[in-house]
Amino acid sequence: MHIQKDHFEVDGGKNTMPKQITHTILMIEPVSFGFNQQTAVNNFFQQKDDNIQSHIQELALAEFNDMVKILRANDVDVLIVKDTLQPHTPDAIFPNNWISFHEGGQAVLYPMFAENRRKERRDDIVQYVSGQKSNVKNIDDFSFWEEQNLFLEGTGSMIFDRVNRYAFAALSERTDKSVFLQFCKVFEFKPVYFSANQSLDGKRLPIYHTNVMMSLAENYAVICLESIDNVEERKLVVDALTQTNKEIITISEDQMHHFAGNMLQIENRKAERLLVLSQSAYDSLNKQQIDKLTAYNKLIVISIPTVERVGGGSVRCMMAEVF
Repeated sequence: MHIQKDHFEVDGGKNTMPKQITHTILMIEPVSFGFNQQTAVNNFFQQKDDNIQSHIQELALAEFNDMVKILRANDVDVLIVKDTLQPHTPDAIFPNNWISFHEGGQAVLYPMFAENRRKERRDDIVQYVSGQKSNVKNIDDFSFWEEQNLFLEGTGSMIFDRVNRYAFAALSERTDKSVFLQFCKVFEFKPVYFSANQSLDGKRLPIYHTNVMMSLAENYAVICLESIDNVEERKLVVDALTQTNKEIITISEDQMHHFAGNMLQIENRKAERLLVLSQSAYDSLNKQQIDKLTAYNKLIVISIPTVERVGGGSVRCMMAEVF
């Protein structure tokens, strides 16, 4: 396994048709899940709940175990690595921010905004995934950008159209334009970047991660277009999705706040298409939206209220795709 920190080179897989979805995912079992004050400064989805403070970890672990059970019951390959008590990493349940896996034995490590989240990057996790499924041959390490206070938090910051080679990014404190453009240049993605906002106390504030307002599947996109205030930027996103023949399924800002944008399409070992979404997200959708989604894939609905409320992320954040 080769790790590169200042020179980048894409390893293999260029002459094969890439896949958009996978049947193998990595999940990190929490051991000290809790409210992360360092991320709460710009993740406005997080809510501190003193009423459950004493048993947050217990609740989160139960939700995690239920999610694993449901996914495996639907013939999805789930790789599990247990978090460690030290160093303390309250957001380790969200691995998709610090690592992504790609076809051709490629993995990427990312620069993280919160200092305590940088400790989530573990060599043993990469080695385990490589030995189980991915055969990681090459790791591109972008984490050195942390030294310049520039960040790009994996598939939280970026939404990949792996087949058509588009990458979508809502710029924020956690998604730097210059790092995003470098990533796209290295991995030969066409960049589509924009600003996405949410209303809070009468102000329009940046959405911390792209993957809470947008999800991209093989044949459709779920997106909160009303969060893109700039009309020209909104058109840019719509045009890119239209050009790649994606049906655009729009959600409202209120639905986005229920994590209706934080979905992930995967497949199972039978090559059946599945859409994983939370109970909160599902309950926020109307019949027309549900009908459109079920026309493309089976819906796998999972209840994770503690993880969503305290962690400010949903099911998509809990899954790192393994190719």
